[in-house]
Amino acid sequence: MSDWIAIAKFDDLPRMGARVVQFDTVRVAVFRTSSDEVFAVKDACPHRGGPLSQGIVHGTLVTCPLHNWRIDLATGEAVQPDRGCAHTYQTRVEAGQVYLRLAAGKSAAATESCASHA
Repeated sequence: MSDWIAIAKFDDLPRMGARVVQFDTVRVAVFRTSSDEVFAVKDACPHRGGPLSQGIVHGTLVTCPLHNWRIDLATGEAVQPDRGCAHTYQTRVEAGQVYLRLAAGKSAAATESCASHA
């Protein structure tokens, strides 16, 4: 449990919006979807580093505000025809508290997929 960090109360995350959490030099955007799922990705679009936290959330995607790239919040992958990947972080909600794990991405597949774009 020590690698999980409490970052926000679930109710403080705007539905279909994001909050930014800063860790040293890493900015993490934490999103809440319309179906109350919580995702976290590095707050930088893989295209030109645009602030994903300021994008529009629709379903489990966010659209970058700079050049309209759509990023899958679960995997970090850009949606075709665009190519690229934003690093994802594991999240969980427990007793109304949102926790973030900086150590690893959502899944091995997502991490491998992102690694292939690095």
